[in-house]
Amino acid sequence: MPHLDRKLTLFGLTMIAVGSCIGSGIFVTPYEIVQAVPHHAFVLLVWAIGGIIALTGALTFAELGGMFPQAGGVYVFLKEAYGELAGFLYGWVILLVINTGALAALGIALAEYLSYFYPLDYWGKIVIAIVVIAGLTGINLVGVNTSQWFANIFTGLKLLAIFGVIIAGLVFFDPAKVQLNFNPIIGTPANLGSSLLLALIGVLWSFGGWHHASYLAGEAIEPQRTVPRAMVFGALIVTATYVLANLAYMLLLPLDAIANTTRVAGEAVGQVIFFGGKLMAIAIAVSIFGTIGIYTMSAPRIYFAMAKDGIFFQGLSYVHPRFHTPSNAMLLQAGWAILLLLFWGTFSELITYVTFMDIAFMALAGLSVFVFRKKLPEAERPYRTWGYPVIPGIFVLISSAFVVNTLIQRPVQAIAGLIFLLLGIGAYYLFRSLQER
Repeated sequence: MPHLDRKLTLFGLTMIAVGSCIGSGIFVTPYEIVQAVPHHAFVLLVWAIGGIIALTGALTFAELGGMFPQAGGVYVFLKEAYGELAGFLYGWVILLVINTGALAALGIALAEYLSYFYPLDYWGKIVIAIVVIAGLTGINLVGVNTSQWFANIFTGLKLLAIFGVIIAGLVFFDPAKVQLNFNPIIGTPANLGSSLLLALIGVLWSFGGWHHASYLAGEAIEPQRTVPRAMVFGALIVTATYVLANLAYMLLLPLDAIANTTRVAGEAVGQVIFFGGKLMAIAIAVSIFGTIGIYTMSAPRIYFAMAKDGIFFQGLSYVHPRFHTPSNAMLLQAGWAILLLLFWGTFSELITYVTFMDIAFMALAGLSVFVFRKKLPEAERPYRTWGYPVIPGIFVLISSAFVVNTLIQRPVQAIAGLIFLLLGIGAYYLFRSLQER
């Protein structure tokens, strides 16, 4: 019987964790963060908070990944901690909301950057996004080794591009053109706490993805060691990259200029390098393309695990006999992402819709560390969360505050996600009843 192959190395998994995070967010969302908190110090602070959330989450999930080194990652953690329903609902929203919504948003962002070179109308952008999602799904069907090679190359290219922006900021900073204010007393935004939480929507969208390494544990070499390390290394690399990239933007552009452009990287580099805008547009398109490639590979392992457990369509447990990949699960995800592209709204609406549900489940998964310490005190733990219970406590508290604030500040998109969650409860009992017949 065909099975998943264990071929993913620590380096490959780390590149998947990094590449899952660094897509469009660091290039597209800085204007939203500056609009919410128009202050140099607090812009860097909110990106650092995103890094703290990612790192505390990675340290927390490292213990979980070591305990449950099989395909599915967060789905497995939730199922083992709270029961099948919780695990099913996570897989359900990953398919209907989180990963497919992210793919749709990334597809739109990629088309936007390609329109920098050739004008595209609305449907032209939709067609490009559909072709890219379908094409990259096809590439990832060929085998996990191909996927690992793809992730290594494209993650390396995007890190190189961002490194170039950082160097440009440090070399070409002109204090006569850009006035920096890092004094937290001068110009502090009103309602700072609420503003920071609102700014976190774009920040957490940009950080989302480090946990994708856990989805692929079933194909990792020595998963008890490689999966925890990959998530922690990935969170550290992304945090340093994002904080330095935003500092570079602020060294090259005034805050009001950042707040009024969705192409901040291109505008920043274009200030100091001829054709800088076009160079960055190419770099960003490559970055987004690479992230779409990783997303089309990673999350289908969740639907595969759910089907193996008998709580989702049995056909999704199918492993391609030649390529040893969960091909049906990958094709289903691509199809739903394309439907979202056709029927959902703007990029901004998509990322709110996605991030709200994603962080809600991340908080619940983080809380499961406390559950397992009580429920399975004698279980083997190749890695124990550093700073327990403070580190997982920080992750759960900040994530929960974000979820509550998003529900208040952006209720339409948040409620749309909750409706899908309620539909999932009915779907779970339907699948269970079908299984029992």
